[in-house]
Amino acid sequence: MIKIFDLKEQYKDFGNIIDKKVMNILSSGNYILGENVKQFEEKTKKYLNGKYTLSCNSGTDALVLSLRALGIQSGDEVITSPFSYFATAESISLVGAKPVFADINPHTFNINPKNITKLINKKTKAVLSVNLFGQACELDNINKITREHDIKHIEDCAQSFGATYNNKQTGTYGDMGCYSFFPTKNLGCFGDGGLVVVKNKKNYDILKKLRTHGGIKRNQHDLIGYNSRLDEIQAVILNIKLSFLDSFLKKRKIIADIYSKSIINDKIRLPFTYKKSVHTFNQFTIRVKNRKKLELHLKKHKVPYGIYYSMPIYKYNAYKSNNYKPLPMVEKIAKECLSIPIYPELPISNVMKICKILNNYE
Repeated sequence: MIKIFDLKEQYKDFGNIIDKKVMNILSSGNYILGENVKQFEEKTKKYLNGKYTLSCNSGTDALVLSLRALGIQSGDEVITSPFSYFATAESISLVGAKPVFADINPHTFNINPKNITKLINKKTKAVLSVNLFGQACELDNINKITREHDIKHIEDCAQSFGATYNNKQTGTYGDMGCYSFFPTKNLGCFGDGGLVVVKNKKNYDILKKLRTHGGIKRNQHDLIGYNSRLDEIQAVILNIKLSFLDSFLKKRKIIADIYSKSIINDKIRLPFTYKKSVHTFNQFTIRVKNRKKLELHLKKHKVPYGIYYSMPIYKYNAYKSNNYKPLPMVEKIAKECLSIPIYPELPISNVMKICKILNNYE
């Protein structure tokens, strides 16, 4: 039986190690912001080659905390992609700012830097880029634009932990990089978790306060903050899985390469990868003109699939009243995209079976 993702199989590889570590935490009585959290922040800082790292409760919180730390507030505008998970735009709204949507590059599914410049005005305070499906945006071009206009750049790296652009980790180009450790991510915990990579010590200090109700000492509250702490159990799981991450990513790449070489149906458009980037394939997303027909074909052959963003964010009820202008590329791509199974433990025999089924699609 082919699955879209199988966390049980991954657990089999190192579950005994996790069980022992988790039991040690349970017996210790120390569950919040302990040594495992500190270790995880240090390990991710080293892995990503970042200046400062701060863990938090989720990828969404990472975005909200970053926007707050950079002073984004009511009346401000933040340019972002309309082709992403809802939390990308939601985080902007949660701090009182307005998301402004720039159309995407139809080949990479990422925000198109050429469309960013057109939208910048006096209210624009930041660009929130999204490294979608595990592939980096054109981060050098986005950085150039934000520097020229003296605005901030935040990277949404929820799907791109371990991805690189010009041999540099995603999340380290912008002023801040925000990660999610939802269980199905490249690096996932057994619940929710997030991380922010920060370039600036001042911003890091603000983030530390925001994470714990606006202060870093008991009964000291300098800001209106949040309760957004990574717990010890999730931290120890992430510490263990981080040591396996390169192996996970290698297996994803092997599966992606097989798909890319073996799917030879001219009705199916395969993912595009920049030569200067390393794609981590959190999803393997194809394009097809008649998606409904392909869905029926896959269902018939019992192949699971995902349609992650069936419409641009501005079409959701939460944003309909804002009367956003439709963007042609994202409107087109949202109707054509479909993601097929990819995860480290996916048997190669199933990969080949999926390729055969897709090649037989007419």
